[in-house]
Amino acid sequence: MKRKILAGLLTGCITVSVFSSPVIAAAAENSTESDPVVLRVCNWEEYIDEGDWDEEETIDLPGGDIIGENSMVEDFEEWYKEAYGREVIVEYSTFGTNEDLYNMLTLGDVYDLVCPSEYMIMKLMAEDRLEPLSEEFFDETNENNYYVNGVSPYIRDIFDSKEIQGESWGTYAAGYMWGVTGIVYNPDVLTAEEASTWKVLQDPAYNRQVTIKDNVRDSYFAAVGAVKSELLTSEEFLNDPDYSARLEEEMNDTSDETVAAVETWLQSVKNNVYSFETDSGKADMITGKVVANYQWSGDAVYTMDQADEDDYTLAFAVPQESTNIYFDGWVMLKSGISEDPDKKQAAEAFINFLSRGDNTVRNMYYIGYTSVISGGEDTTVYDYMEWNYGAEDDEEETEEYDVSYFFAGEGSDPEDYVLTAPADQVERQLMAQYPSEDVISRSSIMIYFDDEQSRQINQMWTNVRCYNIFQMPVGVVILIAAAVIVLLIGLIRRTVKNRKTA
Repeated sequence: MKRKILAGLLTGCITVSVFSSPVIAAAAENSTESDPVVLRVCNWEEYIDEGDWDEEETIDLPGGDIIGENSMVEDFEEWYKEAYGREVIVEYSTFGTNEDLYNMLTLGDVYDLVCPSEYMIMKLMAEDRLEPLSEEFFDETNENNYYVNGVSPYIRDIFDSKEIQGESWGTYAAGYMWGVTGIVYNPDVLTAEEASTWKVLQDPAYNRQVTIKDNVRDSYFAAVGAVKSELLTSEEFLNDPDYSARLEEEMNDTSDETVAAVETWLQSVKNNVYSFETDSGKADMITGKVVANYQWSGDAVYTMDQADEDDYTLAFAVPQESTNIYFDGWVMLKSGISEDPDKKQAAEAFINFLSRGDNTVRNMYYIGYTSVISGGEDTTVYDYMEWNYGAEDDEEETEEYDVSYFFAGEGSDPEDYVLTAPADQVERQLMAQYPSEDVISRSSIMIYFDDEQSRQINQMWTNVRCYNIFQMPVGVVILIAAAVIVLLIGLIRRTVKNRKTA
């Protein structure tokens, strides 16, 4: 699979000029080119195509070649200028984690359009910080509304059905990328069965050879899966008519008993893992420092791609207990939009431009994650999946891989979305990028935690990541206390001696 390798991390803010497409036509008609709209966008680091592809990276699809020569925002500028004649200046910034973004907002940074994950979208909704998407954004007759005409029916159903305080996500958020979490592993060392459980992170057989995520929500999710493994994999639980709802409830349990069990488990994991990490796990897997790495599916694809280039085969497993299905989505902030129709139409236009088939492919190729866009009547995204993972005509070992749940919309034939793929891809990049229905069936979202729940698990995380004195052996505590007392006595004596000398 071809993949754009980024040269470095974006750790600062960059400002570029782009142009916006209107959703509210009247605002565009009443504006002039001498009166540009300033649109402040904040997105994850390394999460949009920056262009500058080599010619050999051209993606040759049936509908035409795709290549990122300019940055996505520069192409957005040209597209809008030609279509609407209205200039928009985009001030583009980046953040590293959802919590970083929230802290930036709390400290007074002002943005119009941001791209947090699902649980942070829910938090911002609950705090009444978001501007709803306009009715015009959902007008399927508007040829420039690429999002509503191209978003996967599966994804749209999730966004429309999940609610916070009686309002659906889809009222405020437009999806961008999605995926699941799992374990990237070395199949020469671990079996698929050993890697298909969260308990592998605690397995002493792989002491100092596994990694876990260095953030409370992802690590909490994995820990809950491990401590409740027996329940989650029991026949009674799996056959429950309300399985999906019960799974979501269990995976987001913050009862005192569960939080205590999670802390104990993570303390044990802390002594077993090579590291708590956010980004370094990919390199550690490729270089062989570790044999299993807790990973988001997009980074898993990147890791396996890079290992393939070194003739080093890695695989991806999804724990049998459950997997987190995650989403990053675009939301408009009231503090930035401030009832300004020009800003609102610019923000919605930005979302739509990124949702166009060719731009969707460019972003997926460049960043490695999976877009929520399936394409609707536009087959570009499916063609791109086939370009990556379709078996060659003379390939002998192949499997049929059904992705109709993601691509098939109303009036389409599900059989059109069954890919003939190389057999060795079914448990690797293909499955990571487009999880099977079996994987999806045991997925759960991370729900929004209120202030008390957040306080509780944050304290637990502090106990885990900072050494918890209350879990030290009594003998060690006594020795440390004795050493401190001896040190204090020595300091006191030296002070007294110095005073007498003086």
